[in-house]
Amino acid sequence: MDLIQWSWLFLAIYIAGMVLFGFIGRRRIKGADDFATARGSYGPIFLAFAFAATTASGATFVGFPGIAYEAGFAAIWSVFLYPIGVYLGVLVCLRVVSRGGEVFGSRSIPEYLGTRYQSDWVRVLVSVFSLLLFFYLAGQLVSGIVMFEIMLGVTPSMALGVTAAILIVYVVLGGAHADILTDGVQGFIMVIIAVGVLAMFLVGFSIDGGLSGLSSNLKSQDPNLVGWLNTNDVRYHSWWSVIAILLAHIPLGMLPHIGNKLWALKEPRQRRRFLTLAFTFGLILGMLGLGGLLARAILGDTLLQPDMGSNMALSMLFVELFPSWLAALLGIGILAAVMSTADGLVVSSSQILANDLYRCTYVPLFSSGLSEDQVDKNVLRISRIGTVVIMILCTMMAWLLMDTNVALIVWIGTGGMMAAFAGPLVMGSIWRGVTTSGAVAGLISGVTVFSITHAAIISPDWFSSPLLKGIAEWLQTEAPNPWSCAAMGEIASILFTWLVSLASKPIPAEHLDKMFGSTEYENS
Repeated sequence: MDLIQWSWLFLAIYIAGMVLFGFIGRRRIKGADDFATARGSYGPIFLAFAFAATTASGATFVGFPGIAYEAGFAAIWSVFLYPIGVYLGVLVCLRVVSRGGEVFGSRSIPEYLGTRYQSDWVRVLVSVFSLLLFFYLAGQLVSGIVMFEIMLGVTPSMALGVTAAILIVYVVLGGAHADILTDGVQGFIMVIIAVGVLAMFLVGFSIDGGLSGLSSNLKSQDPNLVGWLNTNDVRYHSWWSVIAILLAHIPLGMLPHIGNKLWALKEPRQRRRFLTLAFTFGLILGMLGLGGLLARAILGDTLLQPDMGSNMALSMLFVELFPSWLAALLGIGILAAVMSTADGLVVSSSQILANDLYRCTYVPLFSSGLSEDQVDKNVLRISRIGTVVIMILCTMMAWLLMDTNVALIVWIGTGGMMAAFAGPLVMGSIWRGVTTSGAVAGLISGVTVFSITHAAIISPDWFSSPLLKGIAEWLQTEAPNPWSCAAMGEIASILFTWLVSLASKPIPAEHLDKMFGSTEYENS
């Protein structure tokens, strides 16, 4: 059998497995809370695989290898700093966010923040900002298109349709349970593939001279491909760019589709073990970016030509190096990466409609007479209908963004959110003094600064002062780098959160004791 036939065979097995997990998840759903969070249902090992897989996303299998293919050895900074930043953020937020779910029954990150700051406005504002994650979901669907085109030989429209259909079926069936069950298994598969890619890179697989031969090969193509920095690539052209990678990723682990998995952990005492395992698996998955360097050495600049694309780097490497059956099997690993993040995004996005806007906002204002049981049934119904609607919208977005690098599509959606969350969520997890007004200021300033810098709105022509003109020129240079813009947004978010909190009404100490824990409430 050839590559396409093997790919269809493995795809059929994969789809059957995902649908099976969907039915298993459906049997575990007793209400809307189960659909949204699968609260207290999974142990640290399995959940760590699921968490790492969701965090990694299709960008790790498709976008990051593509960036490494373009930028060379400088991209190794992303390989290590991305997981370090993510799990540093999770470490900071884990205890308070987990406790908020346990004490207040939060079903989503927007609901948690609304509870943390005793504000419906904060919850609604975060819910609206969370709609930016539609770009993130569209990026995952584009990753699926790349895999299906290469491995299955189908048209982009059919590839997009198949990816979306698989997601709709098992998420509608099983919600968060299906999300975590599939992600745990997919995370295990992804880690195995990442270990294999790391081993191939370290030995310089299929390259004369091994690892040193790989380096020489890249240097002969372009000396900028083998430096600590790549002055031709805005993502790695300065040491600020490197620092920005770390800063930008700190809030990532607390985005709604990832942070909600913390509530699925069975026992609070298992948090440390869970975090250690999740960080280990996340660091291993980051090594997939090294496959892009190997692809550049073996394939040359083929993927930089018209009608090609760096998103194909890892897939084309597998096709070039391995027998058809193995390349097809590894291609399913890429699909697993896409689905493991996309399903979490669909679940968390559906909760924006069902939980944050309907249950927490609409019902108290307009339907307060409904029984709790009726509200729960309505939330579950809206969750499932919302899943289908969101998938249709994001499928249309993916079609329009098909030729854009996956990692950059993802950052259109996540950059603004992570900049907004830095103050209210990250700073709000370690400093009790963050106020409601401070949280709102942090949300608005973070997303505003990211949007202004990434859109290159500030023009050097506006200024006559050499200093201001120089700053504006630097901002113009950094505009294409989403990590740099997100880091600037996060700094603004933290600064405004702090300043406004100092000058505004504090949150009652009793509420903070419940949220952060105190002797009185720990023993109650």
